[in-house]
Amino acid sequence: MPYHLLSVVQPAGGQPPAAERLDAITRDVEAFDTELRDAGAMVFAGGLDGPGTATVLRPGGDGVRVADGPRAPPGDEYLAGLCLISAADRDEALSRARKAALATTLPVELRPFGHADRPTRPAPDSRPSGNPGDRVRRVRR
Repeated sequence: MPYHLLSVVQPAGGQPPAAERLDAITRDVEAFDTELRDAGAMVFAGGLDGPGTATVLRPGGDGVRVADGPRAPPGDEYLAGLCLISAADRDEALSRARKAALATTLPVELRPFGHADRPTRPAPDSRPSGNPGDRVRRVRR
């Protein structure tokens, strides 16, 4: 089955929802994740820290320059999280993306992942990587 990437887009400078609204969003996102796992459609998913925590590595000259901060000046929105799913076709992926947007209450961008004419690499298994910075939820299919 083809893979699709759901990118959750966070408005920059927005205020977090009130605690009770955030609790409801968390429940909705957990229910969405459970639905994906139960359907065998979840490959992996996770949230990201804000763009200010980014480190950018740029090749050039004789090496790679490392810079703290986002790759571009702050904009109106940034990537807040992502979910890689398997879906039989675009219609199924759109249906799941709609549910993600409703659960998160945020815009979700849908894109095919990989190429239809060649297989993608298999998803990592659910064993921890040993890297303390690895905060992606991995799900065995």
